Amino acid sequence: MAAVTVRNLPEETHRALRVRAAINGRSTEAEIRAILEAAVRPESRVRVGTLLSAIARRSGVTNKDVEALEQARQKSPAEPLKFE
Repeated sequence: MAAVTVRNLPEETHRALRVRAAINGRSTEAEIRAILEAAVRPESRVRVGTLLSAIARRSGVTNKDVEALEQARQKSPAEPLKFE
């Protein structure tokens, strides 16, 4: 796991972090991790699988349709092209 050092953090900011951590019942380090996690990996981010699933549901694709596609799909690997 990576470690990060923050230099030149103003004392007021450090104090505010300690207070916020205490309010949330966490250590200052755990609070900083939570803040960073929320900033760079928000829960509202778009997940490709979820988005594709939603598009399929809106389009009326059912499990039966997916099963039919799976059965019709070519299972053997494609032959590579020959440029001779």
